[in-house]
Formats: sequence, structure tokens, C-alpha cells
Amino acid sequence: MKIGIIGLGLIGGSLGFDLRNCGHIIYGVSRKESTCQRAIEREVVDHASININSLSTVDLIFICTPITLISSTLKQLTSNLRPEVIITDVGSVKTAIVKECEPLWSNFVGGHPMAGTAEQGIEAAQKNLFKAAPYVITPTENTPKNSIKILEQLAQSLGSKVYTCSPEIHDQAVAWISHLPVMVSASLIAACVGEKEKTVLNLAQQLASSGFKDTSRVGGGNPELGLMMAQYNKTGLLHSLQGYRQQLDEVIEYINREEWDSLEQLLMMTQKKRPPFIGGQKNS
Repeated sequence: MKIGIIGLGLIGGSLGFDLRNCGHIIYGVSRKESTCQRAIEREVVDHASININSLSTVDLIFICTPITLISSTLKQLTSNLRPEVIITDVGSVKTAIVKECEPLWSNFVGGHPMAGTAEQGIEAAQKNLFKAAPYVITPTENTPKNSIKILEQLAQSLGSKVYTCSPEIHDQAVAWISHLPVMVSASLIAACVGEKEKTVLNLAQQLASSGFKDTSRVGGGNPELGLMMAQYNKTGLLHSLQGYRQQLDEVIEYINREEWDSLEQLLMMTQKKRPPFIGGQKNS
């Protein structure tokens, strides 16, 4: 199969590595000529160009741009492709993207490979990035069944665990386990630096160790990604934030009223319920 990849960063480049290794011919597109050249040198793609029209002969296209550019990139593509070409994306939010893109291209299939690192750019691309990682496909009732099947097969060839659900279910699920943690983590950092007593703040910074490092990691990441999560998944994120605020209020009340038994029961419950979220055995 001839496969086009627009955006040769971490995700696009890593897709190129693995799909090319599966025997597909990869055509890459990047805004920078230097990125195109480097992608060829690293054998991420077979062909690379800054011209989006170079994808006119491919069978399937992955749009691996930032969320804000996905629909505009699709608009540039549509006049130069055969109607049977499958187009998919890798955005971390699906409802808004699918709503914008489906009317532009009837053979559009929303997708979200949930893998990555903190690194960016073509040099961050790596082999087997998607192995054993979730790959969520988010069709609607209008999505061609055969196109869904082809994307599922490609994702499976990467070694991914494929899940299929509606865009709305996807967005609420990732709001809980991805977008909410970013906002909670950022709020933790903001609350700490809001400490008025400088001596306390300085000592806290000196004492911070693995616990703070783990819980603050995602809140100290790329601000642009956090902003896009809020803008493009507003409904899902607000729902999860409100649920989290309610839970925090309960904890505050337990401590304020010295209801230690209730607090202990909560902590025992959370200890038991954590494993299913991190790959452990599910509990009822």
C-alpha cells in the first residue's frame, strides 16, 4: 500500500518507520525541506516533499499535524485525491476533529494512537513506538466499514491494542486519564508556588522528591498541548474537573470534621481501584 504521512515529527516519523518496515511505500510531507531530507536519511520514508500534492497517488493518508491544523490540512488535500483514498488523523481529541473533517471527506476515519515521549521532531521518531500501546479508532455511523477495517489492520500491524468507540466516548475517557491529570498537576504546581511564606516555599523546593516529581510531571509539560486539550475537549474536561472538585471537597470535609474512618475507607478504596488503570488485574 502507498501511505502518505503529513507531519514528520515523533508520531508521523514513528509511523513511517513501522509502516515502512511492514512493506508499505511511505510518502512524507513536511513544511521544512531539511525535515524531508532528514526523514529520507533516517529511512523513515521512501519519498518526502514540502508539496502536499505529492500525495496524489497514495491509498491512505495520516494527518499528523497539531490539532489546530488538521481540518485546514484536510481542506488542502481534498481537491487532488481519488474519492476512495482513506484519510485519518492522530489527534488526541476526536469529537471536534471528526465533526470538522467528516463533512470535508466522506472517507475520513478518526484515530488516536496513544503513544509518545516528551521529545519532538524528526529526530524523536523511533521504531516500535506503538507496540502494545492503545490505538483508538472513532468512526461514526457514516464512516465506511471497509475503511475502518483497513485502519484497524494497519494499527494491529504496528503491534497496537486496537479499540473502537464513538468520538464522544473517546473524549470523555481521555478527559479522565489524560486531560484531567494535566490540569490537576498544573494546579498542584500553581498552588505550591502560591505559598506566601518564602522560607516554606524554598524548603519545599529543596525537599521535593519522587512523589512531587511524578505528580507534577504532566503539569510541567508543553503549555500548548494543555491549552488544546481544554479548547478542543471542553465538555469532557469540565465534566471530569467537576467530579474531581467534588471529590476534593469530600476529602476536605473528612479532614475538617476529623472523620478519620471515612478518610481511611477512601484511601483503602483508591488503593484497591488503582491497578485497572495501570494494567493490573481488574477489581469489581
